[in-house]
Amino acid sequence: MVEFTDADREAVYKAIYARRDIRRFRDDPIPERILERLVDAAHHAPSVGFSQPWDLIVISDEETKRAVKSIADRAIAAAEAGYKEPRKSEYAALKLEGILESPLNICVTCDPTRGAPHVLGRSSMKRTDVYSTCLAVQNLWLAARAEGVGVGWVSVLYPSELQELLEIPPHVKPVAYLCLGYPEAGFPEEPVLETEGWRERLERETIVHDERWEAKTEPKNAADSAER
Repeated sequence: MVEFTDADREAVYKAIYARRDIRRFRDDPIPERILERLVDAAHHAPSVGFSQPWDLIVISDEETKRAVKSIADRAIAAAEAGYKEPRKSEYAALKLEGILESPLNICVTCDPTRGAPHVLGRSSMKRTDVYSTCLAVQNLWLAARAEGVGVGWVSVLYPSELQELLEIPPHVKPVAYLCLGYPEAGFPEEPVLETEGWRERLERETIVHDERWEAKTEPKNAADSAER
């Protein structure tokens, strides 16, 4: 049985609260031993029915990254067009990806057929395969923070184009495209979108419900469409 000391417990919470979405990276390579630890952390995520539906595509080739960057540029431009001023200019000023700057990119995918046709616990909640894959992403992200490695999730991509580019089988779906590297200016104290005034962190009391759902008051900007 694994026991956690007070210092161990504090370290877990420290990684959670200090995790940030990083967009600007140094070009220092990530040592292979650290990458192996991050991948292993992802692979030890919990999964419904112990299905382990994730795969990780590790990308360092510059040509591949440029192709992904092209997809992101078009997706970002399309998203920007959906905003009105002044939000449109605020959106345009945000740095939403670090695909070329980061030494490594990782595409995390979900295979819904793994363990099929009968995955324990998934008969009535089919999308728990995707939820499980997201837990692998979170494991990797927290482990990376503990290693001093920054991670940025690029959500402004067209999944079908990414799937074709990376030759992902049709039944397997891309869930997360991550940029990994050492942060250019360290880890910020607060999330960048918070310091940039894009959104505020909701108060804990507004998202906790007792017994039944009751109406909560959200900040005015909570209805805005926010990119990661």
